[in-house]
Amino acid sequence: MLHWPDRPTADTASAGFNLQVPDNGYAWWYIDAMSDDGREGLTIITFIGSVFSPYYRFARRNQPVDPMNHCAINVALYRENGNRWTMTERGRGHVERNATQLSIGPSRVFWDGTALNFEIDEVTAPIPSRIKGRVRVIPRAITQQAFTLNEDGNHRWWPIAPCSRVEVELEKPKLRWSGKGYFDMNVGDVPIEQGFTVWEWSRAALRNGTAILYEAERRDGSRLDLALQFDESGAMQMFDFPTLHPLPRTPWRVSRSARSQTEAAVVRTLEDSPFYARSMIATTLLGEQTTLMHESLSLERFRMPVVQAMLPFRMPRRG
Repeated sequence: MLHWPDRPTADTASAGFNLQVPDNGYAWWYIDAMSDDGREGLTIITFIGSVFSPYYRFARRNQPVDPMNHCAINVALYRENGNRWTMTERGRGHVERNATQLSIGPSRVFWDGTALNFEIDEVTAPIPSRIKGRVRVIPRAITQQAFTLNEDGNHRWWPIAPCSRVEVELEKPKLRWSGKGYFDMNVGDVPIEQGFTVWEWSRAALRNGTAILYEAERRDGSRLDLALQFDESGAMQMFDFPTLHPLPRTPWRVSRSARSQTEAAVVRTLEDSPFYARSMIATTLLGEQTTLMHESLSLERFRMPVVQAMLPFRMPRRG
């Protein structure tokens, strides 16, 4: 069983990067942010046991597999003049870690006691270019609420810092901005597709906090439904789900829907793949007009052999 790491607080310097992830399991640390002017965005996901890796899934077919042999840092930049994406998977020989830092290939992430820092040096795919520079994630507060996502307890989620400030300073491409951000963590003892069939997750920056909607269908047919509001001190309260609004499918025909007190609308599709979509969606939550950072995921599609054959073009492997 994977145990939660020591949780970082204002008085500690541990992000738990040395947690023991069991064979076939996973852990990921997720960041997203939008610039204050709304023109730039990014996501960074750091994986031990890359959950969507075709190499990791193939290796698990006949035997337990060490997740340390399937690590990656996924960086996505969302820009008006074109997005950039990088997700190069690396084996154990290219990974170093301790409680406060994790290095994967030429990039690393570390907790300095007050902020999560990324030093990024990655090559994009499928068209090569470089993403190089620094990102700093400064939590307003660290939450103490973690959630078990299924009855067996083998998938868990911790919204570490729903209200954060993110500073971006890249050399390649030349880029500098800051804005509101979000930081969480997911861990699992078994592959994620064993626990769930579909899910939709979204978060929205509010005037005085963050709203999170987490909705999923478990493999056994039961549901996970969370509607959470965090203020800037990290205090949490649940709220009633607004109306569910169907949205247009993506070009890859991935289903999307969003909760809103008024009509919801797709502002921009940031990522579109055969099994996953990331979108910006205009909604009204808790009486505020806001924009969701929204994910739609079909794990039934992810398991299809034809989809697995496509993934290496976006997810190369080194070592």
